[in-house]
Amino acid sequence: MAEPLRVAFLWHMHQPYYRDPVKGEYALPWTYLHAVKDYYDMAAIVDATPGARAVFNLVPSLLDQLLEYASGEAADPWLVRGKMPAGDMTEEDRLFVLENFFSANRQRLIDPSPRYRELLMLAGDGRKTKGRDRLRHFGDQEIRDLQVWFFLAWTGEAVRRRYPELKELVRKGRGFTEEEKGLLFARHAEILNAIIPLYKRLHEEGKAELAVSPYYHPILPLLCDMRVAHTAMPRANLPAARFRHPEDARSQVARGIARFRELFGFAPAGMWPSEGAVSEEALSIIAGCGLKWVATDEEILGRTLPGGLGPHKGLLYHPYTFRSGAREMKIFFRDHHLSDLIGFTYSSWEPSRAVEDFVGRLRTIRERVPDARLVPVILDGENAWEYYPDNGYSFLRALYAATAAADGVELVTFSGHLAREPERRVLDRIHPGSWINANYGIWVGHPEENQAWDYLERAREAAVTASPHVAELLAVGGGSGEETEEMGLARLVRDSLYAAEGSDWFWWYGDDHFSVHSDRFDRLFRRHLMNVYRLLGLETPRELFEPIKKVTPAGLVREPAALIAPTVNGLVDDYFEWLAAGLYDLTKQASAMHAAESLLQSFFYGFDRESLFIRLDSPAPFAESLLEGDELHLHLATAGEYRLDLRLGTTAGNLLVKGAKGWKRGGGRCRWAIGRICEIAVPLPPLGLEPHGRLAVFVTLTRAGEEFGRWPADSPLLLSYAGPDLDAYNWIV
Repeated sequence: MAEPLRVAFLWHMHQPYYRDPVKGEYALPWTYLHAVKDYYDMAAIVDATPGARAVFNLVPSLLDQLLEYASGEAADPWLVRGKMPAGDMTEEDRLFVLENFFSANRQRLIDPSPRYRELLMLAGDGRKTKGRDRLRHFGDQEIRDLQVWFFLAWTGEAVRRRYPELKELVRKGRGFTEEEKGLLFARHAEILNAIIPLYKRLHEEGKAELAVSPYYHPILPLLCDMRVAHTAMPRANLPAARFRHPEDARSQVARGIARFRELFGFAPAGMWPSEGAVSEEALSIIAGCGLKWVATDEEILGRTLPGGLGPHKGLLYHPYTFRSGAREMKIFFRDHHLSDLIGFTYSSWEPSRAVEDFVGRLRTIRERVPDARLVPVILDGENAWEYYPDNGYSFLRALYAATAAADGVELVTFSGHLAREPERRVLDRIHPGSWINANYGIWVGHPEENQAWDYLERAREAAVTASPHVAELLAVGGGSGEETEEMGLARLVRDSLYAAEGSDWFWWYGDDHFSVHSDRFDRLFRRHLMNVYRLLGLETPRELFEPIKKVTPAGLVREPAALIAPTVNGLVDDYFEWLAAGLYDLTKQASAMHAAESLLQSFFYGFDRESLFIRLDSPAPFAESLLEGDELHLHLATAGEYRLDLRLGTTAGNLLVKGAKGWKRGGGRCRWAIGRICEIAVPLPPLGLEPHGRLAVFVTLTRAGEEFGRWPADSPLLLSYAGPDLDAYNWIV
């Protein structure tokens, strides 16, 4: 009897590490939303379908986030606003809901609900209408219905089938009560706590194999040696600083395995390296950590074998053994086309037709490649399903059932296949690359990506130089067994560095991908690096407060239109006093969840021929918003860096300039007044500004010796200086 054609599905479960290390809150809610929509559903469908079998690859930093959500300890502004009683919400809370709770696939998640679609129409159907204008259509009931529908739409089909009361909410459709909203979140909490135990049980019962990725999902070959990118991309411009830290790659793998073992009680046998990225050095490290197999893309094999994949890709459908010295491990190569059909094509087909097509393609492989042994189908296990009807539930059940029942076809896991048919096709080299174009171009080579790598290398070097404990941890991946306060802090520094090594930050830099949230990914990357400097008591480099991702400045209302001459007295004396000034709305630049961020609302600026004028507005009288002992700092940067320190009860002081030995007086005498508003005059000559020059500005508040607030939160305002002849023309950019 001919050997069956075995098929192995690997679903990769991954989200970036969204937890902001400085604020302690989640910048985006996708881990929570994919948990209740996809992570539970994917396992539950395998559990409920006779004959189903799959490999689930789980990223350890994702599991950490799931555990924090399951415990109820995750601070997530989206969840806070989702659970908040509609009647208790401020206007800002309502605006947050209105601006964020339509973040869902319209065709599959919004339009099927008449009420959700109606709310979208009330909110302007995505048109650029001011949020406050739209709010007049949203009373408590509309807000509550939007809260429920956002989280209900993101609830998976298997979850809805487990809890009939959720199906009843869908049937009811509108007029939800606070009690019904509470029921939805109570069921979500149960699901969050059920996810990891469900995956563990599936593994124990042989229905699934669980695999792992490096802890924070880094591109391992780039950690090992950035120059390996030149093998796959000879013309690429690489970062100025050569990132070469194989010890980080080893630690990310080893710590990922250790965390996996801690949660599931056994060591994984296999790994999907982040983005399927491999190199000879990375594979040697993975093998050295005890794993038995890895998987990557077919194009890697095609560029490794001298003659490519052969007729009908016949050489693809076997595992291979990669040898590096005394180390060896098995490698599986995904069928790129079959995997992409599921990920990107079948969602628009009727499910039965899609399944029939897939099984037909398996039969074709069996007929054309008689010695084919295994077809690996590997793809993202979460993002595709929002494009399918009923979250892919019907498609996946039919796919498993039809594949398992097809003549001459068998569903297996990778370890299951190796146990039954140990084949020894040996590779003594591997082409370095990833599942995308068999290179690393998504993560390095663009100026934004290279800049991020340079910042990462500098932060790592600063940490190693500043702390022998950090140096020890990074060198050996573990450190001494003695847990001291210094070693505990060093572990936090290490974790921030490793989190910054994650692939997702680099994914959104450059021109390859677009997201309306790309600024948040940029901010999180820089926050992880800022945390390294903060924990070690080092001054954070100015560059980390400036976005790497180039976007239009948020909150810009207008540029200066003429020279101004305000009276610096802390009062708005005249309507026209600041009318020609430039203006930024600072509320557009930060999250309202941080206690300090509501202190400053507006930033006005302008010039006369001798001075730069700045006005800061607060919702309450400015002087009443400050506490005794508070210190306000105005930071300015042109060719040099300058600082002005302001306190209540003072009205003048020297401009400080940063030199090689720290801050010193820079010769300029500044004036200010803190009353209803805060007004500041800074002499221009010490700043050395030339006409049409640029000036970077931000404000910080120190309270009880700690930085309490920063405006803007992530990057300075870049102000344009037209020069002393601004009145000669109407300068409006």
